[in-house]
Amino acid sequence: MSTKEKDESRPMTEEADFLQIKSINHVHFYVGNAKQAMYYWWKAFGFKPVAYSGLETGNREFASYVLESGNARFVVSAPYSPSSPLASHHMLHGDGVKVIALEVEDAEKAWQATTSRGAKSAWSLREERDDFGIYRTSAIYTYGETLHVFVDRSNYKGVFAPTYRPIKDNGTQSAGLAAIDHIVGNVQLGKMNQWVNFYHQVLGFRQLMHFDDKDISTEYSALMSKVMQNGNGRVKFPINEPAEGKRKSQIEEYLDYYLTPGAQHIAIITGDILDSVEQLRMNGVEFLRVPNAYYETLPDRIGSIKEDYKDIQELGILVDKDDEGYLLQIFTKPIQDRPTMFIEIIQRHGAQGFGKGNFKALFESLELEQERRGNL
Repeated sequence: MSTKEKDESRPMTEEADFLQIKSINHVHFYVGNAKQAMYYWWKAFGFKPVAYSGLETGNREFASYVLESGNARFVVSAPYSPSSPLASHHMLHGDGVKVIALEVEDAEKAWQATTSRGAKSAWSLREERDDFGIYRTSAIYTYGETLHVFVDRSNYKGVFAPTYRPIKDNGTQSAGLAAIDHIVGNVQLGKMNQWVNFYHQVLGFRQLMHFDDKDISTEYSALMSKVMQNGNGRVKFPINEPAEGKRKSQIEEYLDYYLTPGAQHIAIITGDILDSVEQLRMNGVEFLRVPNAYYETLPDRIGSIKEDYKDIQELGILVDKDDEGYLLQIFTKPIQDRPTMFIEIIQRHGAQGFGKGNFKALFESLELEQERRGNL
């Protein structure tokens, strides 16, 4: 296998982009305590709370908050009853992503197109109405228990969806996080190509890049990854699977604690990663740290950049380049008790890659954390 390849076997066609996905509309987390999760995203990551749904708004099933930072929108929900499907999901997985919602022009057509191509339906067209219009959704299953919900907001003018009401912003210190760059899914050994084919055949995505176990490996562990992208390039979903290694990989650790495939991390774009990371650190966000030796050869490997290398090292930011430019990235430690999901902060200066040159240093720091947890 080639270490990195762009899929140029045939040009993007209208048929391949049949869903006409506009964007990732929102990411919906099922959590144990929605109010506390809201506070975490608000005070730690600078997401602004914009809407609430719960007992006071007529929602008898769960409490839910909507938060936004730039074009990135997160929803956090927790059940009122232990018999709720939300409670079952949380008991199995802990806090985690249940829904990756995709905005489309027609939710019914999106459901028909994907289910006719083999997707398992979660629900067909669902219309929810209130004084602000009609909110239309449909949904299919993807890896694990994760859903892709197709959202049509064209006839809905409310703050988010029916039962959600605006909430007052009591002061949000933004960290400059602007949009979701990509969302990575972890699947079992031998299942990566199955899900790559799913995204290609069912949703019309194309393979953008491929990394094999020679690219993403250390002395002890390895993984393989393929990056799938929709027609307009706005939605990117890397799919990871573990590779054979001497010890347990980060993907295996994730699967051990999440118990099924699921979303491993969300990468969020910023226009100024130095300012963003400095603010996030002051807010208490914990980041992985690579060995200082990484920075000794960085200027020679990357060359001239706009940022100061001293500042980059002080904040623990990683840098990589490709033929189109360079990127800066940094990864948080797990954002919940289980060593499952984390967040990536990324800034792109033309580069379209995913930090291949940083893989070894990053994985060594991940393995150090695994060793501290007794899971390597």
